[in-house]
Amino acid sequence: MHIDKYLDADKLIKLKAHIAAEQKDLIREVKLKHRELTIVTRPKDLHSLLKFLRDDRECQFKMLIDICGVDFPERNERFEIVYHFLSLAHNLRIRVKILAAEEQSVPSIVDVFSNANWYERETYDMFGIIFENHPDLRRILTDYDFEGFPLRKDFPVEGNVEMFYDEELQRCVYRPIKLAQPYRHFEWESPWKAMDNPYGLADEDNSFDDGEFSDPQPLAKASGGDE
Repeated sequence: MHIDKYLDADKLIKLKAHIAAEQKDLIREVKLKHRELTIVTRPKDLHSLLKFLRDDRECQFKMLIDICGVDFPERNERFEIVYHFLSLAHNLRIRVKILAAEEQSVPSIVDVFSNANWYERETYDMFGIIFENHPDLRRILTDYDFEGFPLRKDFPVEGNVEMFYDEELQRCVYRPIKLAQPYRHFEWESPWKAMDNPYGLADEDNSFDDGEFSDPQPLAKASGGDE
């Protein structure tokens, strides 16, 4: 989330205490770090908390900035669904998180913030997170018959299929990915170190001659003159 240098840290401290006191039953965790206020709640309590943040006089977070997902495959609650809000009245920002397992659905907030519609569709499209009671939950960035969810950590980097234009069919078609070359072995070391020790490179990346980096001869010997 963007950190505004004009945010009042004291106001954030007071806001944290106010929310923690008023909504302690709805909050799993609340923390203030790097001038960013983050609240973690449960999916079943999301609506109640967001309505409070929107309508409470000390909060007035009436603008939903965005919704995004984060994937942690090693966790039981694999996904974090992250909401960012802005209070124009108080010039404050807040982050709200809920956690969900892979097959777990979460509530849509379109009835609380109408602009969540497309944000939730994007999160579904990229992560496969299901939003209950969404009015039109379908893909928005990829094709409708796209397989998989591109921002999951286990999605292959190269994808599953590639699209190309078929001259015979006169239309775009899909085919399984065929890489132009096999995977190559790379030594992930500094290029400056590679210049000092080119023989540590993979064979196909070593374009230097064996004697290219040998110690140079003294100038006199090299020129054939007397020492």
